[in-house]
Amino acid sequence: MSNQIKVTVLGSGTSQGVPVIACDCEVCSSMDYRDQRFRVSILVEVNGLFLVIDTGPDFRQQMLKANPPRIDAVLYTHQHRDHTGGLDDLRSYNFKQKEDIPIYARAEVMAQLKYEYAYVFVPPEKKYPGVLSVEEHIIENKPFEIKGVPIIPIEGLHHRLPVFGFRIGDFTYFTDINAIPETEWTKLEGTKILVLDALQREEHISHFTLQQAVEVIERLKPEKAYLTHISHRMGLHKATENELPAHIRLAYDGLVITL
Repeated sequence: MSNQIKVTVLGSGTSQGVPVIACDCEVCSSMDYRDQRFRVSILVEVNGLFLVIDTGPDFRQQMLKANPPRIDAVLYTHQHRDHTGGLDDLRSYNFKQKEDIPIYARAEVMAQLKYEYAYVFVPPEKKYPGVLSVEEHIIENKPFEIKGVPIIPIEGLHHRLPVFGFRIGDFTYFTDINAIPETEWTKLEGTKILVLDALQREEHISHFTLQQAVEVIERLKPEKAYLTHISHRMGLHKATENELPAHIRLAYDGLVITL
């Protein structure tokens, strides 16, 4: 695999996004573009492929901003709505590419997608014209490939819910977790760029806090780490970054990472 990977952060916010509806806190009122966060998602360009991880409710706006020429596959971390709510907007790429869009998810996630988007998964002869068409790929906690690009799933826990992180080359993406089983740490070794969940400063039942995320990063020792799935309770982007060491930054919408 080529060493060149380009990652675009499509969204870096928590399930409500930032600003939060009906909130007038200093973060939600901030004019700094880095404090305005869509729900989490990234676009990965590698070996000429365009891979999306999660299609949340803001997926339409994210695609209009990033404007990738195609989408070769979508990978899902887990089944929560802030990660799946934009699935239907993939149909524009059906029309453009004249092919089904491959989606990769563990069996439980695929089952939830079929429940929420039953009209997408009906037999072709029963399908309403123009409805999204996808190509299903069930993945497990073992490596797989997408058109020659190796992908390593890494399991974490979102409270009790299993969630996949994904490693592509020396890049690892992990959102919506508050624990990484010891058995999974070897998959993280050698990661150069890490994007990691850090919701807020206070303890949370299913997300890493800022301090917990920093502790994970200190153990793994990547060259650079970016924090994502950020809540308005984290505080202002600029002020929070000033508290962190130089190799740990807050992700923001539109951030481009290359390695």
